[in-house]
Amino acid sequence: MGHLLSKNGHHLKKRTRKLHHRKKKKRNCFLQLPCMLCFIIQSNNPGFDEDSDHLETGINGSGCRNNSITGISVPGVGGVGIGTAAASKLAERYATLTSPEDRSRFLLSPQDLAIWESQGRSLLSAVPGKLVPQQALFRTAGVSVTIPIPLPVPGCNSDYTEMVCKRKCSEVQRCTPCKQPRCAFGAPDGGLENGGVGGGGGEATSNSASGHCHLPLCPLPSSSASSSSASSSSCSSGDGCCGLGLHSDSPHCSDSSPCCLNHYDSCQARTSDAADLSINHLPSSILLKVLSHLTVKERCLCASLVCKYWRDLCLDFQFWKQIDLSGLQQVNDDLLVKIASRRQNVTEINISDCRGVHDHGVSSLASHCPGLQKYTAYRCKQLGDMSVSALATHCSLLVKVHVGNQDKLTDEALKKLGEHCSELKDLHLGQCYSITDEGMVALARGCRKLQRLYLQENKLVTDRSVRAVAEHCPELQFVGFMGCPVTSQGVIHLTALRNLNVLDLRHISELNNETVMEVVRKCRNLSSLNLCLNWSINDRCVEIIAKEGRSLKELYLVSCKITDHALIAIGQYSSTIETVDAGWCKDITDQGATQIAQSSKSLRYLGLMRCDKVNEETVERLVVQYPHIVFSTVMQDCKRTLERAYQMGWSPNTSNTS
Repeated sequence: MGHLLSKNGHHLKKRTRKLHHRKKKKRNCFLQLPCMLCFIIQSNNPGFDEDSDHLETGINGSGCRNNSITGISVPGVGGVGIGTAAASKLAERYATLTSPEDRSRFLLSPQDLAIWESQGRSLLSAVPGKLVPQQALFRTAGVSVTIPIPLPVPGCNSDYTEMVCKRKCSEVQRCTPCKQPRCAFGAPDGGLENGGVGGGGGEATSNSASGHCHLPLCPLPSSSASSSSASSSSCSSGDGCCGLGLHSDSPHCSDSSPCCLNHYDSCQARTSDAADLSINHLPSSILLKVLSHLTVKERCLCASLVCKYWRDLCLDFQFWKQIDLSGLQQVNDDLLVKIASRRQNVTEINISDCRGVHDHGVSSLASHCPGLQKYTAYRCKQLGDMSVSALATHCSLLVKVHVGNQDKLTDEALKKLGEHCSELKDLHLGQCYSITDEGMVALARGCRKLQRLYLQENKLVTDRSVRAVAEHCPELQFVGFMGCPVTSQGVIHLTALRNLNVLDLRHISELNNETVMEVVRKCRNLSSLNLCLNWSINDRCVEIIAKEGRSLKELYLVSCKITDHALIAIGQYSSTIETVDAGWCKDITDQGATQIAQSSKSLRYLGLMRCDKVNEETVERLVVQYPHIVFSTVMQDCKRTLERAYQMGWSPNTSNTS
């Protein structure tokens, strides 16, 4: 192929030099390339006859010469176009040709044909995509001919309104094939004569005066070489650039979809958005839920240091409703004052084992947080009555107070609680050695909604306190007097508690079997009974417990004076007991362990720790026969501990030897 026109309007002379001298010769070509791929009209002179064998050019703003054999078209520079009448005549003349040879001679000279055959295909990829304009598809006499007409594309970006060769051109990146229906504009027969372009229905209009045809054509992205060499139902290799040369009767092109570019853009946008996504793009509610699984120490010392956004999230009010500062030795009065002044919505705080906190800090917290409901301060021996009194005065909504092991706490604090905290339900006063019956009675009279009361080794609490609690707190469900100097005369008053669910009577020095049996008979909701370290409990008491305890599920008999008959009675009479701990009972033998395992249908745990008359071989056999029961012995517990260590990744070779 060669130039039809030079820049001065004359025909280009035939080439007289050999092909290997082409690189040295300075071409008067707009592309600065061998013009094997296109006919370029570079003249501003529109003086050509419409009846000539060549394409007529008219001034329409976008001149272009198209090779209908190869489908290759390159725009001109001088603003020269082609008229509608010339296009119609060209299409009619081309349609009369039947053989490929005649069609080739119609447009090309023999030299051009030879050059195209040898080098044209390899030069196709050299055409810049920006130089290839859009094409309009016309149909005349059943043959589709590509005629270059400037087509304004509504809604399309100017960057994509220029066609790109879909074979080898890499100007536009490939995109994922769009699954939406493809658009193709096929004119009905005689479309030119009717003055319209098919495929677009009523959307396509033509202007014969100007030679413009407005079609809703969309640009095409580049596609793979395999797609461009598809069958005749798709764009064949002879279709040329962008597949807009000769078309088959199929209305679709396998690689031309206006949706593809939209899909490509959306894919690119999603890819770029996905690359920029981070955990901070999650809704704040989800991030707050994630951070809620961290402890206060982890949020303050780790998460809050990530960024300002995370710092603000860690300061969210919901994290400061329940504050757990237990075991943090850095906590002092100043920190409590800051928390109280900035977070006045605190409802729960735990300062157990915080040795730097004193009465002043707790009092400040109480004065600034009137909505405090739960207060826990185990083993804070430096605290006294002032802290609890301030809490009772300022926080009347208190429902939980755990102040175990505070030596300085006296009856004055209990009186304040009874006076101001009528909603108190959970009270733990274990190892507060200065508390007496006077404080307990005042507390019981003021806190009638008390449901849980636990005392441990309170040496000044006697039967009077038990009686006051049983009379004034009918809603009690959990009662513990471990190691307190109470007797059966005080314990018998607990039979009035119809809602009693858990009773802890460990190490009660003067507890007889009749009192225990009476409590079991009267408290029908009792589910857990702890009688450990009571040498007075014998087989007969256990038998009555098994018979009368219809709701009993847990029975603890460590170091009680029982034998195999007690275990046999539990297996024979109880259908609800699931846990039995008979550790350190020296008279338990293999017979008792075997029979309770055989006869009890509800048993799930049997404690035999330091029952020296029970052989380990018997326990191993029971473990195999009754896998649903957990047998607790020294060897069995060691095995389970070792198994858990292995599951957590421990191995003997990696352990540190001392």
